[in-house]
Amino acid sequence: MTSAFDARLTPLCHAGLFRHLSGIRRGIEKEALRVTTAGKLARSPHPKALGAALTHPLITTDYSEAQLEFITPAGHDIAETLDFLALMHRFTASQLQGEQLWPASMPCRLQGNNSIPIARYGNSPAGHHKHVYRRGLDTRYGRIMQSISGIHFNFSLPDDFWQQYRQLLGSRESLQAFRSSRYFALIRNFRRYGWLLLYLFGASPALSRSFMNGRSHPLASLGQDTLYLPYATSLRMSGLGYQSQAQATLNISTNSLDDYIQDLSRALNRPYAPYARAGVGAYPDERQLNDKILQIENEYYSDIRPKAVPENGETPLQALAARGVEYIEVRSLDINPWLPLGIDDAQIRFLDTFMLFCLLQNSPDIDEQARQRIGRNQMRITEQGRRPGLNLETAEGELDRTTWGEQLFSELNAIARRLDQTGSGYVRAVQHYQRQLYRPELTPSHRILQQLNDNGQDYADWMSNRAAELHRELQQTPLSPAQTEYFRQLARDSLLRQGQWENTEVA
Repeated sequence: MTSAFDARLTPLCHAGLFRHLSGIRRGIEKEALRVTTAGKLARSPHPKALGAALTHPLITTDYSEAQLEFITPAGHDIAETLDFLALMHRFTASQLQGEQLWPASMPCRLQGNNSIPIARYGNSPAGHHKHVYRRGLDTRYGRIMQSISGIHFNFSLPDDFWQQYRQLLGSRESLQAFRSSRYFALIRNFRRYGWLLLYLFGASPALSRSFMNGRSHPLASLGQDTLYLPYATSLRMSGLGYQSQAQATLNISTNSLDDYIQDLSRALNRPYAPYARAGVGAYPDERQLNDKILQIENEYYSDIRPKAVPENGETPLQALAARGVEYIEVRSLDINPWLPLGIDDAQIRFLDTFMLFCLLQNSPDIDEQARQRIGRNQMRITEQGRRPGLNLETAEGELDRTTWGEQLFSELNAIARRLDQTGSGYVRAVQHYQRQLYRPELTPSHRILQQLNDNGQDYADWMSNRAAELHRELQQTPLSPAQTEYFRQLARDSLLRQGQWENTEVA
């Protein structure tokens, strides 16, 4: 452990701060495309047996009508969270007819932009608003980019932790202000060191040729239909994945909550000429919600977001302004096709450790030079992260990936040892991933490419076979009658609620 970090961490441990960490709350949001058994994107409507996507609290859709989103409740127990995610997968598998869940972030073979159905949410004003927002994403970025799926990890620390941490640091801020400022410190460090997550968890080194849809690219060919980069970790998080020329002009500060709200508010009110030329259109066939650089806050692409739960029709920014940061949403995680749920216990324990490291490490403001350096590191690690001898940029100069990773793992192990005093499995999880630092062949991105090379299969064909395999496994463990009824009741309630909205809301 570095002496500076040791000096910061040791008194916090002696004061018993870590005993509060059994109260960490986590939630998972996982997207997954519905595909046919032939590996083609489903053209069917969102299954009525799953409920109404507009009003269901747990099973909804993301961009596409064929893109499911599973949302676990926030909870303290990792096993319970994963078990609940598994229940949603098993219930869904039991309701799909001739379809299965795509097990990867990059999509199946596509038949062009218009082959991807935009999600529909019924005839209420709220449902229409959600649909038009998605039309706007098509107008601005195209549907193919929106067909990418991922896993979002929600993380929060309990109030008793924040109260003691504020006392130990001698802060005179209110608890809300202190919590927000420290969460933003976490966010800044996540940006600095998040390359490590992309290296360890990146699982999209290849994609179907159809994803590029005739666009120029630097990818190499593998087989008939596969494009890839030999040392890529996460093409999803590279310039080939989520990308926006308009958003590249934004500089949303994470140096404070006030700066963040101010910068994002400007983007929400700043007209953008190409979007103005595209036009908004008239009800009911609007092309986008407005001609601003962002239609709504959630259009801003970011690997991590500060969040507060909106109340009484608040926007996300209004919720942040009213109650400060309540939790953090990590958005840089690929779906790992080797794992039945795309994520597992070891990964969550590593994420806990990493988030606490980012919180407890010194976190200076990010200036323009640092912002650009972070961006260049992300491109290097996503496109060539497993390349031997890869260098990344630090404030002091370039440093090779392994040396920097060793420094980070020294500090992550120190956090994990303290966490194991309140639970178990953290040191084991960190050491499991530390092996991948020295052995890139253990990373999911390498294993995927190895699988394609060894079997001579295209990306889309192997993922389709993997989808079928996982679908069979889900069907082999059916839900109990009580569990089935629980999800059926949620579906009925959501359909009833959507009907009530459509009958009572005025457009």
